[in-house]
Amino acid sequence: MSLKCILINSQDKDRMQLWHHQSRRYHSEQQDFKKLTAEVMRVLEKDHSVLFEDVAGAAGRVERAEREMEYVETWTSPRACVRPEERVLELCLTFSLPAADCVEIISGIRSVKILKRAGGAKGMWTRDPKSSKVYIFNGTSGDSLHQFKSVRDFSNSSGLDSSSAVRLNIEWTGPGSAVYNNHLFYVTHDEDVQVVKFDLTGGFVTDVAMFPLASVSPVYSLSPGTVADLSADDEGLWLLFASSESEPNINLAKLDRASLDIEQIWDTRCPRENAEAAFVVCGVVYVAYNTRLPSRSRIQCVFDVNGMVLNEEAPLIYFPRRYGAHASLKYNPEEKQLYGWDDGYQIIYRLTMKRKLMVGKRA
Repeated sequence: MSLKCILINSQDKDRMQLWHHQSRRYHSEQQDFKKLTAEVMRVLEKDHSVLFEDVAGAAGRVERAEREMEYVETWTSPRACVRPEERVLELCLTFSLPAADCVEIISGIRSVKILKRAGGAKGMWTRDPKSSKVYIFNGTSGDSLHQFKSVRDFSNSSGLDSSSAVRLNIEWTGPGSAVYNNHLFYVTHDEDVQVVKFDLTGGFVTDVAMFPLASVSPVYSLSPGTVADLSADDEGLWLLFASSESEPNINLAKLDRASLDIEQIWDTRCPRENAEAAFVVCGVVYVAYNTRLPSRSRIQCVFDVNGMVLNEEAPLIYFPRRYGAHASLKYNPEEKQLYGWDDGYQIIYRLTMKRKLMVGKRA
């Protein structure tokens, strides 16, 4: 019996020694693994630091390249007809200038000024070409708008709360309004689209015209709040719209500024898909396109009601990088500037212009 107890105790002792041996080995292996892991982590942190510096450097190089591209795009554009004098009839188109005063098209963006940020992501701001007053529509609908005495007055203000409020009898819808010679032209819609003319001096509606459409649909696919977009200049009142939900292109109508009667309608052949905003200069429609994840806007479709500017020959104009996407673009013919609304930022684009030429037959 005592011999059996001695054998059991000996076996327990062997098992204890084996357990201690294995524990020391596991502990040693664990320490080695921790050292290896720490070393790998140090290498990864070093590699991450190097990679981060490389990415930051690449981002800086891309930003410099974009600035250089913007500079080149601002000062250069495709040359339509550069030739020696004696080869004019042989190589070039036959041109003649129109009799009207409005003979310019956009050739590039000269400079950009980010004035301030006042308002929400969607909105519109513009200056009356016939006065110094600035008008601001914040949001996508409302029964009032904000008025400032001048661009400087707006720039120096603390925000929209310091403006003069203009109350409207009929609610406006979408950032597609226009101001010309102390008159506001804006869009409202329920089941039908209506164009409203409002006297800003007297504070009353002077006319309302119903615009016949098969269905109410956004004119730009990237700006669902804009069911129609108005522009006003010396040539008249222009309305950009979609004739129906299935219509792939942007349509243009010229309205009589006094009576709001429709004078003529065109299919611009400019797609609604990926369009974010548009504006009219001297009877030429310029459509700005973007992507659903906002990047750099570009004007890549142009339509001239007089057929003097071909879309294929118009320069591709890129806007500088900004914050989001244009909710609206409004042209001021007196200043040759665009008033843009970008994610709540009010931006002024100064434009470079060149004379239109009448396209004739090739010699």
